[in-house]
Amino acid sequence: MSSDNSGISDVLIERFGSRAGFVRQETKDGITTLWTEREFIVPVLKYLKTEVPGPFKMLYDLTAIDERARESNPVQPGGDFTVVYHLTSLDRNEDIRLKVPLKENDLAIPTLTGVWESANWYEREVFDMFGIRFDGHPRLARILMPESWKGHPLRKDHHARATEQDPFVLTEQKRDLEDENLRFKPEDHGLARSAEDSDFMFLNIGPQHTGTHGLLRLVVQLNGEDIVNIVPEIGFHHRGAEKMGERQSWHTFIPYTDRIDYLGGVMNNLAYLLSVEKLAGIEVPDRAMVIRVMMSELFRIASHLVWLGTFAQDLGQLSPVFYTFNDRERIFDIVIAITGARMHPSWFRIGGVAHDLPDGWQKLMQDFVNYLPARLREFDKVIIKNRIFKARTVGIGVYTAEEAIEWGLTGSGLRAAGYDWDYRKKRPYSGIDRFDFDIPLGKNGDCYDRAVVRMEEMRQSLRIIQQCIDNMPAGHYKSDHPLVIPPRKEKTMTDIETLITHFVGVSWGPVIPAGEAMVPIEAAKGSNGYYLVSDGSTSSYRSRIRTPSFPHMQMLPFISRGYTIPDLLSILGAMDFVLADLDR
Repeated sequence: MSSDNSGISDVLIERFGSRAGFVRQETKDGITTLWTEREFIVPVLKYLKTEVPGPFKMLYDLTAIDERARESNPVQPGGDFTVVYHLTSLDRNEDIRLKVPLKENDLAIPTLTGVWESANWYEREVFDMFGIRFDGHPRLARILMPESWKGHPLRKDHHARATEQDPFVLTEQKRDLEDENLRFKPEDHGLARSAEDSDFMFLNIGPQHTGTHGLLRLVVQLNGEDIVNIVPEIGFHHRGAEKMGERQSWHTFIPYTDRIDYLGGVMNNLAYLLSVEKLAGIEVPDRAMVIRVMMSELFRIASHLVWLGTFAQDLGQLSPVFYTFNDRERIFDIVIAITGARMHPSWFRIGGVAHDLPDGWQKLMQDFVNYLPARLREFDKVIIKNRIFKARTVGIGVYTAEEAIEWGLTGSGLRAAGYDWDYRKKRPYSGIDRFDFDIPLGKNGDCYDRAVVRMEEMRQSLRIIQQCIDNMPAGHYKSDHPLVIPPRKEKTMTDIETLITHFVGVSWGPVIPAGEAMVPIEAAKGSNGYYLVSDGSTSSYRSRIRTPSFPHMQMLPFISRGYTIPDLLSILGAMDFVLADLDR
């Protein structure tokens, strides 16, 4: 549910009265959006989480907007910056968005860390990117940028390209400074060096370590072999994807989305484009919707195959990764035949897809759908039912559904704890409500259940793909909406007006009407959503990328305490994260 059918805004206005200064805002996505005063934001959010019927227990996202260069925001009550809170009620199947305006000379707001555990990293990111202080935060420090970085990258006055700053020079003084910043000091993180009867050891895992699946540094506090705490250090893969979204056109940003969860392929395109299309009021033809579903589910399988092989490898089973990667190559053969590219096809377009399906696509898909079930049965036997695999995963990294929601977990990790939530079922998009498939659930919320759920998800994706093969609609693969670019080629070759539209559209990109929207999807690793703000221009004014890996990694210390280092590798592998998805 995306509209205020429950009257939640009226409930808040009645509860807090005019003192909170509530101002309603209409948005293109229909999510209830309210402005409120800074001193009321924590009481309002706490009320929404703990007291309102059908509480909003998940802090889905927390971000900010630099409003200083914005021209079309009639509701904004006079602030230079805006802090944006996005809450989700899984019970209501409803969202609410709260906004607080701040003046440039007074960029401070109370912390939310006493209400949500997951607010910690989100507030640090806003501080890092915008320079907004969160009073009372336990450790308000940069999280994605190095400590020595000058400025706040997502402010409008911060440069967007390397060519806008002086050439980089690594002096001896700077090298010493960076080396010192990398030195881990337990006291900075509130960690003791010793207990009453023992000294703690601090162990670096990463940033170069096979178990971290990329550049991730984990500083583990150990009491003997037992994990006391973990300090994850992220940002090694940060490339400023949200900043890029503000300087690329709506169309040319599509390839950048492929590089976020680089195992998810076109699913990244889908999360972005659904929000763009919601902003522009673009209706996608049935054929394009089904093509999108088919290709997205194909990439879900590809992503899960990488997870399966590398997870087994993390636990010491070296053979499966070769077999799972070989099956992934079969998927890429299909992707190449349909899109012309492999891992990063960037093939979805505003209003549809780049071109129609080629001749022979049905046979390629059908052959794969016929092939994979036997392989999955083999993987079940060799990996999932292997007694060593089970010994390393059963009862490890356990959390409840309530704890998962508190930390913002979505996707397979939430369903492994027994909570039935999948955006494809709860908030269908791209016509996926027309398909028949089941949502696998776990019971124990441990590493083993997360593995079993993902295995079954691959089978359900095959069911969806089979229905796409059997019921592919006729018609166009792209909308006829005037903002959709480029037009279909058969028209550009015969009609001069369409050719001109094509030229202007490709050169400048479409002008998306002013507004804001976010349409979350069920990506391979959890919920992915692009919160897009348009100022009525050829590029996004604000492109917020809410990825699943960010809150998942923040939960790592909580679910690892009391376990050992080998258990930590099981927990990391079962999490199924991607560092580029985490760091953006």
